[in-house]
Amino acid sequence: MKEEEHFKFSTGVVAYPIAITLFIWLVFWFEVRFGFNFTKFGIYPQEIKGLKGIIFSPFIHGDIYHIYHNTIPLFILSMALFYFYRPIAWKILLFGILISGFLTWCIGRPSYHIGASGLIYVLVSFIFFKGVFAKYYRLIALSLLVIFLYGSMIWYVFPIEENMSWEGHLSGLITGLAFALYFKKEIPKPQKYIWEDENYNADDDPFLKQFDENGNFIEYIEPKVEQQEQPTINYNYKEKED
Repeated sequence: MKEEEHFKFSTGVVAYPIAITLFIWLVFWFEVRFGFNFTKFGIYPQEIKGLKGIIFSPFIHGDIYHIYHNTIPLFILSMALFYFYRPIAWKILLFGILISGFLTWCIGRPSYHIGASGLIYVLVSFIFFKGVFAKYYRLIALSLLVIFLYGSMIWYVFPIEENMSWEGHLSGLITGLAFALYFKKEIPKPQKYIWEDENYNADDDPFLKQFDENGNFIEYIEPKVEQQEQPTINYNYKEKED
């Protein structure tokens, strides 16, 4: 697939992340406005009733602090996903929710796990590792930017805070890495230069011919062409005889 087909801005790059973020805030507003508590719809590990949380948990948050710190990185990372990885963006989001949620259900503590942080770790992990594996300069730059912005999140895959679902974070990290290894098609390939071709012959390279065996530039001077004297044409006029 050509480069311009990948890195092409469209309304979906902004519209889809906005829609996802607004839906999460709408769910939170509904809870606060009508006095509901959707925590019981979160992931509850190792119990059948907790399986429904695999789908619902990313849209449920405990308080304003929780939703604020989740929706901002989710919005930024999902925009990057739809711009740089448009052909597989929805696959990453949907399967990321399902697989990371199921892993959380498998390894989590017996408590309700809610929030979009697991999906955020999927995006951080996928974008970083995919850029490294693809070896494409734009994707590598994106990977470095993600590490600069969210590199400190790596500490939260360990149980350093009691009320934080480190299991969800770890599940998201593993899922993102797996996606980076699995999704190889429809990813822009690094530009291949002429000297990387297996049939490349340095002796035929017109650029290298300008240097000698020691790497010194050979100045090319066009040979002077001797100008030949132009023949002189003389015209003789004779009067016409009667």
